[in-house]
Amino acid sequence: MKILIILAHPEPLSMNGAMFTIAIKALTAAGHDIQYSNLYSMTFNPVSDRGNFTALQNTGFYKQQLEELHATSNSGFIHEIEQEQQKVEWCDLMIWQFPLWWFSVPGILKGWVDRVFAMGRFYGQGKVYENGIFTGKKAILSLTTGGAEDTYQKDGFHGDINGILRHIHRGMLQFTGFSVLRPHIVYGPARQTDLQRKEELERWSKRLQTIFDETPEVIGQH
Repeated sequence: MKILIILAHPEPLSMNGAMFTIAIKALTAAGHDIQYSNLYSMTFNPVSDRGNFTALQNTGFYKQQLEELHATSNSGFIHEIEQEQQKVEWCDLMIWQFPLWWFSVPGILKGWVDRVFAMGRFYGQGKVYENGIFTGKKAILSLTTGGAEDTYQKDGFHGDINGILRHIHRGMLQFTGFSVLRPHIVYGPARQTDLQRKEELERWSKRLQTIFDETPEVIGQH
């Protein structure tokens, strides 16, 4: 199978960096084809603006969605964006590896979505949700948190982790047609011992061995 891994963490020696590395190792050993985007290593520019395009349809007033439609029809995305779009179109499974920052993805990953998930190319004209362009593809969030697991329960200090992640699951991935797998979460790795972190890496590696056998999550519309 074809798997795309997006890493959004600035420190290669972090738990996220380790999870990224072990995922590549485990999936390659299992015979899968891997592509990845290490956003910080790439110094990916998260700012979405006129610079996304080789030329503008309307130079007088910038409307991003209209420019995305135009670029989709006229091969008008700059190379940096086109390359990332092709990776997403290529994969059967997309993995996002990131730390939970302010109850969401890091800005560099949100900016990647802003620039890469273009109207006309990835969604639009009725092609959303169950009719989305990426219907048949799967996606999974693999993330770390600062807090302990009990703080992310429905009655916990931070609230239900599924509610926190819903805007990503529903609003970014399912919106474009992806079937979403249960998120893989490592709670508070900074507070874990070396042995506990090693066990977490083994847990992730083991899950990846049967990842394509998993049933997608059911995420409601309301």
